[in-house]
Amino acid sequence: MDRFEFHRAKDPADAFRWSEASRERTGGGSYIAGGTNLVDYMTLDVMRPSVLIDINDLRHAYGRIERMSDRLRLGALVRMSEAEDDPVIHRDCPVLHQSLAQAASRQIRNVASLGGNVLQRTRCEYFRETSWPCNKRNPGSGCAALGGVCRQHAVLGTSEHCIAAYAGDFGQALIALDATLETLDGSSGRRRRMPFADLHRLPGDSPHLETTLHPGELITFIEVPMAPWLYRSRYIKIRDRQSYQFALASAAVALDMDGETVREARIALGGVTTVPWRAREAEAYLRGKALDEAAAAEAARIAFSTARAQPQNAFKVILGQRTLIRALRETAQIEIGR
Repeated sequence: MDRFEFHRAKDPADAFRWSEASRERTGGGSYIAGGTNLVDYMTLDVMRPSVLIDINDLRHAYGRIERMSDRLRLGALVRMSEAEDDPVIHRDCPVLHQSLAQAASRQIRNVASLGGNVLQRTRCEYFRETSWPCNKRNPGSGCAALGGVCRQHAVLGTSEHCIAAYAGDFGQALIALDATLETLDGSSGRRRRMPFADLHRLPGDSPHLETTLHPGELITFIEVPMAPWLYRSRYIKIRDRQSYQFALASAAVALDMDGETVREARIALGGVTTVPWRAREAEAYLRGKALDEAAAAEAARIAFSTARAQPQNAFKVILGQRTLIRALRETAQIEIGR
C-alpha cells in the first residue's frame, strides 16, 4: 500500500476543502466511510489515493432513516446493517431488506455505508490483478477478460472495452423502485437531485468513468417513493455458494397487481449486467397482462434479448431468465396486508 494522508472532516465544507486541496496538490483524494471496497483495492495496489478524507463525523446529518408519508429517506452514511434491521424497511420494503440482507457478510454490512455501497467499483479479477491489462484500471491498456476467464462477467450493457459485472445488490432494488439521490456539490455548494438510474455510466469506450458524480460531490440521501408496488416486492439472488458471494444472476421485482393482472411492474437485473439494470421493455410487456407462466417466460426472454455472451458465461442468459421468472412468480404470490 502506498503512503497517503488521512484527514477527518468535521462537516461537509471541511470535506470539500480537503477534496479540493488534494486535487490541486496531488491529483485527487478519496472520501472514505466504511472503506470495505476502497481499502481492499488499496492493499492490492489497484487504487492509490494520496489523500483519504474520513466523512464518518457527518453521520449526524446523513446517518438517519426517515419514513415520510410519500417516501423513505435514507442517509448515505446509514450502515447497511442498520437499514437491513430497520422495522419499517423490513415490513414495508421487502426488496430493499432482502437486497441488503444478502449482500456480503454481516461483518461488512456493519461498517459499510449505503452511499459507499452504491459507489463500489464495478470490477473483475483482471481489475484486481495489476499484472493484467484492464481498461478500467489503466485506460487504453485492453480488456483481458475478453478471450480470458469470464464466467462471472456481464452479458448485458457490455462493450468491447469492458465486460465486468456490477457486483452490488442494493443498487438493483433502488433502480427498480425509481429511487432518487440527493447530492451536495462541493465546487458550487449546490444540492442536486437525480434519478438513481442516472448515477452509473455504461462502460462504452471509457469504462474507468463509472458514475456521473462531479469531483468532490457527496451523495447525502437516497429517497424511495412509497409506491403501491413497494409492498409486493422481492429480491432473488443466485450464487455459487449461499454466503459472501457475488450474484451470478439476480432479480429485483416489484408489482402492483389487480387480482392476477399486472397494473405496473418494476424489474431490475443484477449479476449479469455492467451497471444496475432496469428491464423496461419487459415491464412494458407485462403491463395489463395476467402474470402466468407464459407471460413471465416472455418477459424474461425480452429482458435478455440484447444479451451478448462470451463462451464461458453464456449460461448466464438462461440462468438470468430463470431467475427472473422465479422472482416474478414468487412476487405475484405475496399477500399484501398492511
